[in-house]
Amino acid sequence: MDTVPAHADLADIYTTITRYYAAKILRHGATPRGVDWTCTATQELRFVQLLRVCGSSARFSLDDFGCGYGAARGYLDKWHGHATVDYLGLDLSATMVRRARRLWGERADARFVVGSTSPRVADYAIASGLFNVRLHEPPDRWTAFVARTLADMAASSRRGFAANFMAPKERVADEEAELYRSAPAPWTDYCERVLGGSVKLVAGYGLREFTLLVRG
Repeated sequence: MDTVPAHADLADIYTTITRYYAAKILRHGATPRGVDWTCTATQELRFVQLLRVCGSSARFSLDDFGCGYGAARGYLDKWHGHATVDYLGLDLSATMVRRARRLWGERADARFVVGSTSPRVADYAIASGLFNVRLHEPPDRWTAFVARTLADMAASSRRGFAANFMAPKERVADEEAELYRSAPAPWTDYCERVLGGSVKLVAGYGLREFTLLVRG
């Protein structure tokens, strides 16, 4: 996996993603289905894996790429109440960010911005399900999007970042044609060789997917 050229234009992909998820949140509201997850249980199971990158830190800052309505902030309140977390959610969809701000109000520890890159350097960054729905984009273009996003996460996190991916299937049904699946190896190699991280692969947690924990 090679690095993505700095001039690579992904604006059309960002626009497609924005439209897709804006429609989801308008239809289903601030619920797991509003960000294309099936239920709270599997949504939170993914947060468990992603937040392993933070270890047992009692105080840290966290950037949530593709934050949706801020479900990860709710999970942190529910299961990591002992930790002081400075949370920043980023999403391409202004509709998503408006819902998140409405849900979380004026909390000092929960901010939301529209965009693909973070305005700050945090301790950690996570991306939950951000790469799963390819929306019929050509494979090479979607690979460029994934690579660029991982590079942005690495640049905006001083201690580490984490992202999950859907694992390959032997047979893919027609209705799953728009999903992106990958073996771990290409992205493990990219995070280590290109981004300079140390990668831990997490799998076998009951879902056909894997999570990469990348530390600097």
